[in-house]
Amino acid sequence: MWALAEKLRGGRYLVMGRVGMDLSPTPPGSAIEHAESMGVAMGGSSANIAAGLVKLGAQAALLTCVSDDAVGRFCRNQLARYGVDARHVTTVTGEYRTSLALYETRVEDHQSVIYRNGAADFQMTRANVDAVDFARFDALVTAGTVFAAEPSREAAFHAFARARAAGLPVIFDVDYRPYSWPSPKVAEEVLSRAGALADLIVANDEEFGFMAGGIDRGLAKARALAADGAALVIYKMGPEGAITLAGGAETRSGVFDVDPLKPTGAGDSFLAGLLAALTGGRPLEEAVLRGSACAAIVVARPGCAPAMPDTEDLRAFLAAHPAPKPVAHSPEG
Repeated sequence: MWALAEKLRGGRYLVMGRVGMDLSPTPPGSAIEHAESMGVAMGGSSANIAAGLVKLGAQAALLTCVSDDAVGRFCRNQLARYGVDARHVTTVTGEYRTSLALYETRVEDHQSVIYRNGAADFQMTRANVDAVDFARFDALVTAGTVFAAEPSREAAFHAFARARAAGLPVIFDVDYRPYSWPSPKVAEEVLSRAGALADLIVANDEEFGFMAGGIDRGLAKARALAADGAALVIYKMGPEGAITLAGGAETRSGVFDVDPLKPTGAGDSFLAGLLAALTGGRPLEEAVLRGSACAAIVVARPGCAPAMPDTEDLRAFLAAHPAPKPVAHSPEG
């Protein structure tokens, strides 16, 4: 774990995966089918993570593809607005389209509608990866969606290999989205292969369980990944907190008590907060705490990328909220 943290101290992150457009009915609480107006923002798990990292003082570049249209240009403009380096964002022509997500700012009866047919980000190739100078970065970060289709899948594994050859840690947020995959069996096999190559793995209990072939075996899967070489594994359990596995030890942590507006964006913000804290040299337990605080901030605000906290937001939140206690019980593995 110490070696991983030292490598992250430079704070230069190459984030691989999709950027898209998010639409949300306004005002908060509105249902999509009754909407009369929509708010628009940048979305996509990897783009959200990149924006979160920059807001917290790190550097981030995005590696992906966008469509040659107004939505693709919107995404480029948004990346620039957030200070994310877009030099490795490739525009693709033809009928490929940048992803579009509609989601509601409400918890009860929450609905999300995702448009991913012919997704532009799935057109990332080995050539796009080879255009990156990995020596410019300190770590590679990706969400699992990059592995859901070709040629992006092959390109992503190639990026893992390039990163490892350059001595960069591979950071993997499993982020399983069934609608992107051809079948659960393919997803289980590919995500497990990617997990075995990663140095830092973050997933929730359902995702680890999916990779293991059953949610009751999820914690055992997380423990196996930690034992097999991952320097840090974080097993998230929603409102029951998380289990952090590092250096042969397991540490349980709780979640902050907030009034959520929506369930979306928490995982992206958690990872950005965790990584930014490790970049700043903070101890692992504090880094997990700060990641949890970032997640709590985002679910209590409209939007995803716009809701990501900056350094002052995070400081104020931590000053106003006591550190959560870990849950009294834990899953069996």
